[in-house]
Amino acid sequence: MPSPQTARVWNYWLGGTDNFPADRALGDEIARVFPIIVDIARADRAALIRAVRHLTAEAGIRQFLDVGAGLPTADNTHEVAQAVAPESRIVYVDYDQHVQAHARELLTSRREGATAFILADVRDTAALLRAAARTLDLTRPVAVILSGVLAHLPTAAGARDAAQHLMAALPSGSHLVVIDGVDTNPALNDVMRIWNESADPPYAMRSPAEFRSYFDGLDLIAPGLVDVTLWHPETPAAPLDNLIGVARKPH
Repeated sequence: MPSPQTARVWNYWLGGTDNFPADRALGDEIARVFPIIVDIARADRAALIRAVRHLTAEAGIRQFLDVGAGLPTADNTHEVAQAVAPESRIVYVDYDQHVQAHARELLTSRREGATAFILADVRDTAALLRAAARTLDLTRPVAVILSGVLAHLPTAAGARDAAQHLMAALPSGSHLVVIDGVDTNPALNDVMRIWNESADPPYAMRSPAEFRSYFDGLDLIAPGLVDVTLWHPETPAAPLDNLIGVARKPH
């Protein structure tokens, strides 16, 4: 039986079925210690949906590079974007072959647009971008989504470099979306130690300052770096110690 894996545990917390007993066991263990972990998973997803909708409807973005896409769930990036602009083009990226096996569920584009999946590692940005260019026009603005991805890189400097290298290759008007946990809640930090003893890959909690560094050289759009529950919320909710930032590459 495979060991617990991020995409499958996350899928379990989101109410999906693409997971194994080991994933559910770890998910339940963490939820017993820190019950709001399921709320965090769902709030992260809801914030991402709102960000994609905002970028499509308000910023005019028609191309998305969703890195660390994870397993398909409800309201995937292409479904949200193409509901607003059917011509939107989306490339999903993950390095997990289990995710690749389910990628056909992400390739249900409307005929006016396109979707694609590539198996790639965020640390190899050059190869990732070469593959993405088969579907996206990288001379035109792209929204890069890094949701729950950068914390899986061993160092904050490496995570910042990955985000910066991706944005450096894209034109002005491109956007960066990052969602991740920060180390401001001791209880959540303790839970992540349980995670790192059992699951693959490990998750490194960053400081708010390290999170902010991902956006160096970019213009954050309102309301800036905030808890996922506070980014253009549809209903009021308590903060959960996970941040989201959405920023634009200036001219």
